Amino acid sequence: MQNNIDGLVLKVDGLSIAFGGLKAVDNLSFDIKENEVFGLIGPNGAGKTTVFNCITQFYKPNSGDILFKDRNGSVHNLLDKNVHDIIKLGLVRTFQNVELIRELSIIDNVLIGAHVDFKSNILDQALRLPRARKEEKKYRAEAMRVLSILGIEDRADAPAGGQPYGVLKKVEFARALMSNPRLIILDEPAAGLNDVETIELSKLIRRLRDELNCSILLVEHDMRLVMEVCDRICAISFGKFLAVGTPKEIKENKDVQVAYLGIEVDENA
Repeated sequence: MQNNIDGLVLKVDGLSIAFGGLKAVDNLSFDIKENEVFGLIGPNGAGKTTVFNCITQFYKPNSGDILFKDRNGSVHNLLDKNVHDIIKLGLVRTFQNVELIRELSIIDNVLIGAHVDFKSNILDQALRLPRARKEEKKYRAEAMRVLSILGIEDRADAPAGGQPYGVLKKVEFARALMSNPRLIILDEPAAGLNDVETIELSKLIRRLRDELNCSILLVEHDMRLVMEVCDRICAISFGKFLAVGTPKEIKENKDVQVAYLGIEVDENA
């Protein structure tokens, strides 16, 4: 496989992984362009979670390649990396279930996302040496900037515990954004949100892409959100590729209608 991925941030080629003889992902290929919102859809059990667990190296696939271009333009095969290396390259993910430290303030939860970039050591921080103080000031300012983008800067010093679910989702986004990501994987971000919060989420996803100059891989069951916010969508079923295209093309694709939407297609129509 060539390491030339001009115009792309991620290229998945021939990805396959099996568990106990069952193929969860079967020779899957797709790519994500720079500054693109890309959707990955499929029915329950289609292999979506397995795909991004392979991308983030929680799972090591049996075959295939996953090429990722960092902010310096260097191309890495993620299969050569460990899990803890992935975030340093500029690839981060959020989780469906919000995992925050309830006793900490919102801004302190967000600052956890910058831990990979901290240069001061434990002794510097324990003794509050100048380097540690300077670094903390820098990242605290960046955390406030991110919270401002998300519209929750007024809650920065409030404890995470007891905050509305929609706010907690934004805090998790903010934590992911602290690592200056090149690609963000959003795992069902609309789960648990009401209609108003979901509409706000669609606007937020576009704003993150535009203002932070990053690509977004969206894994989501809410088809309204996917169709509204994504530039392109890849549909899979039982780990196999079905189709890739614009939201309009995916809506009109007969294979997708049968496998994902459960629509009986009249081949004579």
